[in-house]
Amino acid sequence: MRKFYFLGTCSTCKRILEDLNLGDDFELRDIKKTPINDHEIKHLRLLSGSYEALFSKRAVLYKDLGLKEKKLSEESFKNYILEHYTFLKRPILVLDETIFIGNSAKVIQAALTSLKNEK
Repeated sequence: MRKFYFLGTCSTCKRILEDLNLGDDFELRDIKKTPINDHEIKHLRLLSGSYEALFSKRAVLYKDLGLKEKKLSEESFKNYILEHYTFLKRPILVLDETIFIGNSAKVIQAALTSLKNEK
């Protein structure tokens, strides 16, 4: 599976998408237009090791709902991600069985290196 999960209205996601220069063999998935489903989130969890790793604690709703003060379970992280796209950390690049989560320089560099090593 080769997918790029992103938010189409996010300038950072757009810049990273441009930087990665993904080929036609990648499915580009705007999570606002086509929300992530249960099957996909379970697969991403297998690759990442936890739902918490996929969860964005920078989302405005995270603060608005007072989730920062709560201890969330893995099931809660999963349910919030499925409930609203803003809780999915982004972007997420799935490169076969490797996953790159988030927009830190380190993550993007690792993704670029993996893509480069494929060629």
